[in-house]
Amino acid sequence: MKRIRACLCLALLLVCALPAWADDIRELTWAELIPPGAPPEIPDMQPIHDLSKLASGLAEAAPAVKQKMRNAPVVQALDGKRIRMPGYIVPLDVNEQGRTTDFLLVPYFGACIHVPPPPSNQIVHVTSKVGVKIDDLYQPFWIEGPLQVQPTESELANAGYQIDASKIYPYELPD
Repeated sequence: MKRIRACLCLALLLVCALPAWADDIRELTWAELIPPGAPPEIPDMQPIHDLSKLASGLAEAAPAVKQKMRNAPVVQALDGKRIRMPGYIVPLDVNEQGRTTDFLLVPYFGACIHVPPPPSNQIVHVTSKVGVKIDDLYQPFWIEGPLQVQPTESELANAGYQIDASKIYPYELPD
């Protein structure tokens, strides 16, 4: 009888613990997207447009600088992992409600817009059914979802990873 009780308690414990294991999300840093031994590219942070003429409607009409590492090595072991990571949003598509549902997540503000794109292993292509309203491009966001190691191309840059976001929320520093 004691063995039956012990087995029932163990089974109940496992059933209760499974949801906690299933929701285990790994918080990922940008450095972890670069394989060990891969040469990291130092981003060229020089502006690609003459920002002194920002008031002019033609100021942002200059062609974007091409991405230097369009096929940078990726970390295959991350494929399929549920992750959470912070970054800045570069919108690719905005729906009728003014929400961006297709965007690039990048490690620093201005990537792909005012400065050259980072290597492809430092860009995540994100899709979301709900999307996110972007009122301020200076605002970083947390993105959660399953990470896929799969390259994509856009007009702005190549991405080495993809996420179908289950959650998108503003990044805030802890108090």
